[in-house]
Amino acid sequence: MTPPRYEVAVRASATLGEGPTWDPAAGLLLWLDILGSRVHTFDPATGRRGVRVTDQHVGAVKPRAGGGLVLNLRDGVGLIDPDGTFRWLHHEPVPGRRANDAAVAPDGSLWAGTMRYDEAPGGGSLSRFTGDGSVRTVLDDVAVSNGTGWSPDGRLMYYIDSPTRRVDVFTYDADAEGGGRVSGRRPLAEIEEGAGFPDGLTVDAEGCVWVALWDGGAVRRYTPAGELDQVIELPTPRVTACAFGGPDLTDLYVTTARVGLADPHPLAGSLLVVPGAGKGQVPTAFAG
Repeated sequence: MTPPRYEVAVRASATLGEGPTWDPAAGLLLWLDILGSRVHTFDPATGRRGVRVTDQHVGAVKPRAGGGLVLNLRDGVGLIDPDGTFRWLHHEPVPGRRANDAAVAPDGSLWAGTMRYDEAPGGGSLSRFTGDGSVRTVLDDVAVSNGTGWSPDGRLMYYIDSPTRRVDVFTYDADAEGGGRVSGRRPLAEIEEGAGFPDGLTVDAEGCVWVALWDGGAVRRYTPAGELDQVIELPTPRVTACAFGGPDLTDLYVTTARVGLADPHPLAGSLLVVPGAGKGQVPTAFAG
């Protein structure tokens, strides 16, 4: 079978493009430039683009159930209300630390990761935030907290701490006291030496895990059994994250970065799309 081919959705030069997320209510693809402190929107129906500059580095952006956005920012988690007003949900600055990837769990909570700017082992974490501002640390011995996602039945959570070169899977208990809990961490797949580092991920409607490869120039699809069954080659090495979007959730959007590249490809930092790559799950909005 011929693998699907990429197209250019938005030609850009983001320093660290990241976090593609489909907003079904708005019909928009959200994505961001972490180090550029910018939240971007893209309307695939019209080609219209928008941008909002944030006051600090932004690691993730997700839609809220009542409208507006939730942001994983350097100094905590913030909310943008439907009228555009910003306010903090949880403010906790830590010198030398910034936000990174985040995902919304099936119950509407935000699972937000952090990392140190120097990527020191143990300097990052993964925490669960709810709409009332409560927070619980889930993992506290992380270097570069990255892709997080859930199986279609909500019983498994997938997670990446990039330097480990692994995609890990946990048993997820949605009914545990105090909200979703994870246990039984074990490897789903390991990225071999020379193939890059796992970065962002998304889980499709069949339960397969799509993984962006930083310095690997590709997105890989793994089955729930951990078998590699598809590779989409991309033109620039620093592939950061992927998510399904479009009205039928069949187009795979992929973010890229140009940071640290001495001679970046002309598409480094652009938003790419692979039409008809698969079928995504309907995204859950943050319940807050």
